[in-house]
Amino acid sequence: MAVVVREPARVARAVKTMLLGTAGPVLWFMAPAALAQTVPIDPNAPVTPTPATSEPIAAADAAEEAGEVVVTGFRASIATALDAKRRDTRVSDGISAEDLGKFPSQNITESIQRISGVQMQNINGRGATISIRGLGPQYALTTINGQTFKSADFTDGFRYDIIQTELANAVQVLKSPTPDMDSGGLSGTINIQTVQPLDYKNRKIVLSAKAQNSEYAGKTITPKFGASYVDQFADGRVGVYVNLGYQKLEDRADYLFQDRWATQTINGAVIAVPRRPRYRRIDRSIEQLTGSGGVQWRPTDRLEIDATAIYARDDTKYDVNQQVFLFNTARLTAGSISDGASKVTTATNFTLENNRQEESRKLSSQGYTLAMKWKDEDGLAVRAVGNFTRGYAYSREDAAILGVTIPSATLDITDPRKPKYTVAANLSDPALYNQATLVRNEFPNGATRRTTGKEVSTQVDVTKDVTLGPISQFAAGTKFRHESFVRDVGRHDLGSIANRPGPTSTLFPALSAASYGVGGFLDGNGNLPNAWIAPDTAGYRQALANAGIAVPDLPAPEGSYTVDRYIPAVYAMASLDSMVFGATLRGNLGVRYEHTKQVVNGNITQPRTGSYTDVTQKIGEYVETQEYDNVLPSLNLVLEPTRTLQVRFAAAKVLVRPILDSRSSLAQTTSSTANTFPVGTRTLTVDLGQSGLKPLTADQLDLGVEWYYGPASALSINGFYKWVKNGTFSSLVCPSAFNGTALSRASSGATNGDCVDAAGNIYNITQTSNDPSTIRIRGVEVSWNQSFDRWLPVDGFGLLANYTRVIPTKVAIGTGFTVRNLSKNTANITPYWEDRLFSLRLSANYRSSYEQNGADSFFATEGHTVRARTQFDLSAGFTPTDYLSFAAGVINLNNSREEAYYNNNPSIWQESSFYGRSFYLSATLRM
Repeated sequence: MAVVVREPARVARAVKTMLLGTAGPVLWFMAPAALAQTVPIDPNAPVTPTPATSEPIAAADAAEEAGEVVVTGFRASIATALDAKRRDTRVSDGISAEDLGKFPSQNITESIQRISGVQMQNINGRGATISIRGLGPQYALTTINGQTFKSADFTDGFRYDIIQTELANAVQVLKSPTPDMDSGGLSGTINIQTVQPLDYKNRKIVLSAKAQNSEYAGKTITPKFGASYVDQFADGRVGVYVNLGYQKLEDRADYLFQDRWATQTINGAVIAVPRRPRYRRIDRSIEQLTGSGGVQWRPTDRLEIDATAIYARDDTKYDVNQQVFLFNTARLTAGSISDGASKVTTATNFTLENNRQEESRKLSSQGYTLAMKWKDEDGLAVRAVGNFTRGYAYSREDAAILGVTIPSATLDITDPRKPKYTVAANLSDPALYNQATLVRNEFPNGATRRTTGKEVSTQVDVTKDVTLGPISQFAAGTKFRHESFVRDVGRHDLGSIANRPGPTSTLFPALSAASYGVGGFLDGNGNLPNAWIAPDTAGYRQALANAGIAVPDLPAPEGSYTVDRYIPAVYAMASLDSMVFGATLRGNLGVRYEHTKQVVNGNITQPRTGSYTDVTQKIGEYVETQEYDNVLPSLNLVLEPTRTLQVRFAAAKVLVRPILDSRSSLAQTTSSTANTFPVGTRTLTVDLGQSGLKPLTADQLDLGVEWYYGPASALSINGFYKWVKNGTFSSLVCPSAFNGTALSRASSGATNGDCVDAAGNIYNITQTSNDPSTIRIRGVEVSWNQSFDRWLPVDGFGLLANYTRVIPTKVAIGTGFTVRNLSKNTANITPYWEDRLFSLRLSANYRSSYEQNGADSFFATEGHTVRARTQFDLSAGFTPTDYLSFAAGVINLNNSREEAYYNNNPSIWQESSFYGRSFYLSATLRM
């Protein structure tokens, strides 16, 4: 598809008029009649850009028609996205496909991260969730065609890695809301726009195939296939769209990290001493299936009916191999002390747990929408929409855990970028695991979790075009949403069997007979033992079957609960259109009101009788209900001093309802596990629940200038400010008693610093609260899109670049609402070149260091700051005909790694990881 981009106005004239443009918001307050909006509400897509333009822009375009430039390919997608940004009244950024099935990236998450103000979080080195303007994934709302789409995982934000690129025709990040948009995007709303079949005039069929390899996962080549079909019938009155996609991926990630620290007082100073270093290797195999389809029916020029369906499934198997070195804090020798930490630590006579864990995760998301739009000749339009969406996640873990005693080990973190580790035992020798000397030997050990998030909604919108001073349109609407979440947890542990075999039992096979070799850990790092022998879980499973032992899956009511939210809403909005000193001023002003009723159902439990206490017994239920109201006003203004220059101002109140992450829940939950050390004790993990939390709200302002000066070329700068109220924070607490058991902080011994009872059992109790203070977040975003055709003798060169600076109020983790996962500085640079046959792109993504806690990362149970890093991705294309194209690329070209340090001190090592490069080759046939 060709995109027409006009000749730029003269640079000098645009620079001169920029001064006038920056005064736009001030002039608005002086001249209320000058309010304007040229983009009316489109009932088909309330949060997607609309194609209407103002008369001054249209007149200018007509005047310069002779100077138009036609661009295609990658630059066409840039031009389309810039055009959507330019015409929108909201503060927004986006990416777009220039043709069916031709999204300009291999991964939606990695595409979104190249938008200014957006940051990506990795899982196994692959993009999975995103943050906007420094706020974590839980604070962003994701919609598809303007309707809520439930993630397969209700917690920790929307999972984009299960959505293949073929689903999207465009992705837009909306940073300022309008009243017709659903609330829930405290940081912003990400809207994924699917294909509208009547936008195409001819039948289109797209077939694609792709081969991919993750170098660290070996030589396995994994496939991907896709097929898309668009057609029109009944003289263009009916359009249909179908897309199917299948993908298999294999990857691997290795992590060496320190997840527990102890303290010692040396020469009067409190010193942090490593307590539990851990190896963790994750081999992951993924199968993804996506399908989407839609029907557009336009029986008359006044009536349109749309139906869409989307389904995405992700089946993932994890093979997790861990070496957990449980240092005895009473037998630690600290040495080479600097920066408040022991840099060379020796541990003696401690337990090593060899943990091999199989995990199966099945994730699915689906959404179904039916919409009807009717309009008359007098500018009256009515839209009705019904939407259903469901996300489901199932996970099961089966771990084999062997415990042995290690005489000594030394961890040297003098160089925080190159930790050294020596162990006085051969981790690859089966003799180390002599069955007669094992202190732990069990299988299975693990949990089963089922979570379901659903939403059913109905809405009606009415718009009326008017001529009433600056007001060009009135809009009003109502919507009712019912969202629900169900969490069902169980456990299947060998420990639940009354006559279970002990650690020295010969029931399970010896490692000399049934084992799994792990090698090349952390890319064969020579500073530490990089190979070990692990248990063969298949052999363990067969041994149980031969013995006739069946381990039951026991319900865990202490970790199971349901949440329902009922959210009726109404809104009113005026679209505005006028002139100020000859410049177009457009925008909208309105308010949204929402009432929320939340009902949490939890379980009342008591300890089980007998020696197995990992799950409790249900003795009753409790219900906690909370209701609250929110009034959400918003204002968006766009001043256009010239055809190429825009000034934006936006003000709004936004919210997100109390949210979940992997470390907290809306109901009180409790779990219990046996400790290998100290022997005979347990660790109880308790979440006190957050059913009474208030919603997080923020007042926000945006002010920006955008200059659209050439074909696929624009420069913009935008400043923003947020005042966040009722932010939530979680902290580990040690009350004087829990459920009648007295607790205190241990001041010495193996549990030094832990919350313990008189018997030495450890209590990890998390309390989540609203922060009464106001947290300020301010920042600036700069974006530059540049075609070099007029500067270089060879056409086709260009550049995409953006930079974001975010500065939050500094709060120590655990003391108040903390903006975690925030890189204060992020930048993306993508130089590209393309002609009719070839294309080449190199993308660099930089993010500065950021803090995490245990809710953000498995590796961040204690103080954890991820180092700044830059990743390069390279892609190339070859298009020999209009129907056939090929692409090849390398993801993580520079072999970037994730590293972290402790307690916000770059000189104290905390984590080293490696996940390598990925290579792909694809072919696409368009008919």
